[in-house]
Amino acid sequence: MTLKLTGHVSLPEHKGKGGFDHAAVHAASGHVYVAHTANDAVDVFDREKYLFSIPNLTGVAGALVSDEAQLIFSSNRAENTVGIFAPGPSPEVTKVAVGARPNGLAYDHGRKLLLAANVGDPAIAHSYTLTMVDVGARAVKASIEVPGRTRWAVFDPDAEVFYVNISDPTVIVVVDAKKPTGIARTIPIPAAGPHGLDFDGATGRLFCACDAGVLITLDARSGKVLDEKPLSGVPDVVFFNRPRQHLYVAIGDPGVVDVFATSPMKKLATIETEAGAHTTALSPAGDRLYAFLPRTHRAAIYET
Repeated sequence: MTLKLTGHVSLPEHKGKGGFDHAAVHAASGHVYVAHTANDAVDVFDREKYLFSIPNLTGVAGALVSDEAQLIFSSNRAENTVGIFAPGPSPEVTKVAVGARPNGLAYDHGRKLLLAANVGDPAIAHSYTLTMVDVGARAVKASIEVPGRTRWAVFDPDAEVFYVNISDPTVIVVVDAKKPTGIARTIPIPAAGPHGLDFDGATGRLFCACDAGVLITLDARSGKVLDEKPLSGVPDVVFFNRPRQHLYVAIGDPGVVDVFATSPMKKLATIETEAGAHTTALSPAGDRLYAFLPRTHRAAIYET
């Protein structure tokens, strides 16, 4: 079995432009936190119904859950801040000013260090940056200039490094969490537009979905390209399902999820979602994938 559609949850209608963006699942409650960019809010729901929204997150582009810290992080792209708040309704949101147009997020719980990957503005020199936030102090620890527009980011707790996709030049930049003040090294990517990114800690592999319509598997330590597979279109969000050893690549046009086995790498299926559905969320147990449908403002629920 790859993905079995089991139902939908209706979410608030869009108030503006933008639809949905990155999302994450809180393990203890099973609640899903999704950036509802069109509404400047994070919507929260469970397997059965919409629960509540966290408002006043202008241009929110991402939601990240830390189950270890029991915290939710949001990247508020239109106000150049990240939000930090506890799970549950009506949380007190602390905002920390970061770089221009934050998008991707990754978190090192051991150091209480949040990386915000800032998309930047091509009209503003030196605006392509990473902001390192001390979550305990709710303050910026460092700002790191990178060579181009950032996309998604992940943290490797074993190697204690962050990986961040850069659209152009086509590289992954690596930041050492022990010395988070600069780029430790770069990994070249042999395809245009590195976008979605996830990591398999057991094998040390990075899965990088590129705008060129190709999924690239790399050895994270050496940077060696291990595999390349074609995709059904221009990808966005990537999630690696560790218990199932499957990889899910969301593609907004035509509106599908490409499903791959990862041992060995093999495409298993292409699952239809909805046109424009470019983002998903995976439950920590790996038993459920949520796809966000912008035209009908719903979440589709799939058993894995």
